[in-house]
Amino acid sequence: MSATVTAEGRRAFGARVAELRARRGLTQRELAGEIGRTTSWLSQVERGVQPVNRLDVLRLLADGLGVPLHVLRPDAPQPVPADGEFDPQPNDLDQARLLLSGHLALDALLAPKAARPGSSFAGLRRAVEDAWVLAHEDRFAELSASLTSLLPELEHAVRSVGERDRPRVYRLLARTYQALSAAFARQNEADAAWVAADRAIAAAEMSGQVLEVFAGTFRLAHACIRLKRYDQAEHVARSAVSALDRHIDSAEPTPEVLSLLGSLHLALAVAHARTDDRAGARREMEQARRVARQLGENRNDFNLEFGPLNVEIQAVSVAVDLGDAGEALEVGGRLDPSALSVERQARLALDMGRAHAQLRRLDDAVESFGEAERLAPEMVRSHVEARSAIRDLVLVAGRSASSELRGLAQRTDAMS
Repeated sequence: MSATVTAEGRRAFGARVAELRARRGLTQRELAGEIGRTTSWLSQVERGVQPVNRLDVLRLLADGLGVPLHVLRPDAPQPVPADGEFDPQPNDLDQARLLLSGHLALDALLAPKAARPGSSFAGLRRAVEDAWVLAHEDRFAELSASLTSLLPELEHAVRSVGERDRPRVYRLLARTYQALSAAFARQNEADAAWVAADRAIAAAEMSGQVLEVFAGTFRLAHACIRLKRYDQAEHVARSAVSALDRHIDSAEPTPEVLSLLGSLHLALAVAHARTDDRAGARREMEQARRVARQLGENRNDFNLEFGPLNVEIQAVSVAVDLGDAGEALEVGGRLDPSALSVERQARLALDMGRAHAQLRRLDDAVESFGEAERLAPEMVRSHVEARSAIRDLVLVAGRSASSELRGLAQRTDAMS
């Protein structure tokens, strides 16, 4: 397959996409939403303006159309050619994904008495805290490397320590899987995020720490959102909210309970926004604000970073998802996220970039995306909506696109 596709070839490919889409009875908007692209991008593809050369994008499009790759593009390489033209991008969490592929303590099952943790409990706790620092700072390659030894050690430890110490180690294991789930979700590795969240929930229940179970449930809800399983995300989060509400009715809520409750309302707001349910999204945002006012401070219980400031950062994201760019910019312009993690700071900058992009404010958008990239480059490269916004900016600017915008698009691989 040639590395350069002619204009005629692009038009023929676009016509094929349109034909297959029509066979499935999908609108451009429906197919674009299913594959995580914008309607304008798909329109450009079908008109032969936007080339599709990367193999992973071709596979994504084929999956959305419900056809094998060779039906969509008969000349697609099988296997991937050595020159790397269609090589999928490596992921900083690839090693961590391998950790989820199987059982991490098989030898401990065969000889439990022979298995002993190599670190003290204090050492394991510090390692888990360090893992969360890496997750909050989007340092995913370092996180993946650290978990290569930490996760197997924890899995061995829960099977070898005495009964008195076992719940404490299970809690560390739950927190580690939560960190891994959060990282996978932010890199759009939704299936792995789901597995990690499920393991976090199981370990949390074994620890006897009920609220850790709810923290794992929050991670599971976000994995469902990343998978675009919004009905499942709502079910997971709504069930947890209902249980916490019943608990609050019978007891004075602790700050930890409020942090969980507010975070789950935020997850529900995101799920509603992604399905264009404006009323539902705004209702859940107000519920989150109410809980934040009751909490009265910014906290980091269960590494949720919940509080009045984080609620408003999420409000910016929800407003952008709903297409309310002006509201997003108004709210975001009042916020100072410097007291929060790098991840939260970068998320606000990224969403401000998306809002500017919706209003076609090219220079402001590039500036905001550049700030997000400076803080957390992997977040921008793995964020589907951000890359789509950058792609649209390049298409709108055309030949007048600035060198800064073109450089941003190239670094984030936005034009693929």
